This record gives sequence, C-alpha cells and structure tokens, in this order.
Amino acid sequence: MTDEQQQTIEKAVRQILTAVGENPDRPGLVETPGRVARAYQEIFSSLGETEFTDYKLFHEETNADMVVVAQIPFYSMCEHHLLPFFGHVSVGYIPTDGTIIGLSKIPRLVDFVSHKPTVQENITTAISSELEKILKPAGIAVNVTARHMCMEMRGVNKTGSVTHTATYTGAFKNDAALRQEFLMRTANGNVNL
Repeated sequence: MTDEQQQTIEKAVRQILTAVGENPDRPGLVETPGRVARAYQEIFSSLGETEFTDYKLFHEETNADMVVVAQIPFYSMCEHHLLPFFGHVSVGYIPTDGTIIGLSKIPRLVDFVSHKPTVQENITTAISSELEKILKPAGIAVNVTARHMCMEMRGVNKTGSVTHTATYTGAFKNDAALRQEFLMRTANGNVNL
C-alpha cells in the first residue's frame, strides 16, 4: 500500500466515524484510522495480483487416487457490505500423470482468492479454476463453509448460521461415489487418508 492510499483510507475512516456520530479525535479512536488502513492492507493483500504464481509442481510416480487438504481456515470481506465472512475450505484433486502441487500451496491459493472483496461463491469457483489451470487434474472438489457477518450483524441477524458452497469437476462431478468419498474425508476435519 502506498502512503497516498494509506492517507486516503485514514481520511475516509475519519469521515465514516464522524458520519455515524462519533468523534474521531477522542482518545479511543484517535489511532483507529491508521489501524484500519494497516488492517485493510493485510485483509485485501491480493488486490492488484492478477495471477496466482506462488506454487511449485512436482512430478512423482504416484498411485494417489485423491489428494485432499481439509479444513483450511480462511477469512474474506463481503463485497456487498464490506463485512467479514470466515470459515474453512476443503480441496481435493485427482493427479494426472503424476503431477502434484506442494501441499502448502493450496492454503496459499485459498488466501490468494479470499484476500479481496468477494463472495463465497466466487471463492469456491476461483479455487477450482486456478487449480485447473495449474494442475490440469482428472477432477477437482472444493467445499467452502462460512459464517457471514452481513447475515449475523445486520439484516436477518441470524447468529451462527452457516453457508455451504461446493464445486466439482471431472471425475468428482461424474462419479457420485468419489464425491461421497471426498465428503467423508473432509467432514468435520476428520480426514481419513
């Protein structure tokens, strides 16, 4: 984030505080504009990045029928209200020709697609699309479960409600038993590999 962007955010936060009836110069709030600007730098760290490049592929003689990374924590900001939503992502893929991705790169991919204003449905499909471009696997499964503060703090005020989204490609889309195996492996973080 540039100094100019930092100053713009700080000014906007001061204006918001004033508009809602607060005094941005009172002791508890005087440093809030700077804190918010620094937080936004972290929360929106993927903005400006057009392509996910933080990965390494390996070519192994593998007989793995499925690679699963389950219950990856994530957070994002709803593009409709700029309120947080957060939860877990589970990702599975079927390697083709022994091509696999470094396991730590899948959580980095989750961060890449979620650290910008978005909606849960876009996170779900973006993870799948990026993995497809990178790996060209025989199939991909992505499940996302999240709580949305735009539903809990405002509007319907339904605390604790959970939203589930999923996308399946290739073998996962065409084979119900394979899809069920993925769901069993990722249920409640209980991965039985």
